[in-house]
Amino acid sequence: MNIVMLDAFTANPSDLSWAAFEALGTVTYHDRTPPAEIVERAKDAEVIITNKCPLSRQTLAALPKLRYVGVIATGFNIVDVAAAKELGITVTNVPGYSSASVAQAVFSLLLELTNRTGHHANRVSEGAWAACPDFSFWDYPIVELQGLTLGLVGLGDIGQSVSRIARAFGMNVIATRRNTSTQPPAGVTLMPLAEVLSQSDVLSLHCPLTDDTRLLINAESLAKMKSSAYLINTARGPLVDEPALADALNNGRLSGAGLDVLTVEPPAPGNPLSSAKNCLITPHVAWASRAARTRLIAMCAENVKQWIGGNARNVVS
Repeated sequence: MNIVMLDAFTANPSDLSWAAFEALGTVTYHDRTPPAEIVERAKDAEVIITNKCPLSRQTLAALPKLRYVGVIATGFNIVDVAAAKELGITVTNVPGYSSASVAQAVFSLLLELTNRTGHHANRVSEGAWAACPDFSFWDYPIVELQGLTLGLVGLGDIGQSVSRIARAFGMNVIATRRNTSTQPPAGVTLMPLAEVLSQSDVLSLHCPLTDDTRLLINAESLAKMKSSAYLINTARGPLVDEPALADALNNGRLSGAGLDVLTVEPPAPGNPLSSAKNCLITPHVAWASRAARTRLIAMCAENVKQWIGGNARNVVS
């Protein structure tokens, strides 16, 4: 089996093993592949592993030996799955590998917004506490989570993990989701999106990026939120209208935002959120713990193994 990895560095910057893939065939590794070089590098591939390298209809059609694409991530919008299906190419993804890490990141962002731990630690280093006439020093409001309402948009594995942590903090949890036919987890109340927006003290996004969810958080939806509320986005950047969010933050219509994802990554120069008030941005690392990446590699390799054995799993095409 001829396996080509187009952007291996993201999942494994040399701190983990690829042995599970090497047991399945001959593997060619590329740390990064510009779109213009995909066809040349993958021309003999039966299996392609990609994280963010795009595989368009045109690219797939130019790879006659290709039979399988393994997306080494959960989101698979970088592959034209309709074209893959027409061409007889199986496409799989890796769901659930990073739920614990992303849920942890949600609260890392939220706690920095509410406690300003990093800010106050920096102020100590700058000598502000030493110069204070009192035993205790703070120069930013500290907000307690207990009793606040967390609103979740999406209630999959990550949303449910976030809800469990929130309840441990003593928060009330409400949520909106596409599938309303099954009961929500204990302690979570389902509501329409408009009510979740208006009632949430913290709104955390955990839905996929689709035509229906693109720019879900826009000027209109932000206007329904409390001015004291916080927005957390560890899902997909294009769920949020970035200029509208920056405007809400800069004009006091939202208390703060914690974002691990942006519409363009790395951010384009002049992104309005880069200088927006009370906006924390981390560089799309919520998924990237060593534990999560270990699971990601193992699960992706197992996807390939099962497909070779005629029992394809996690198929999205």
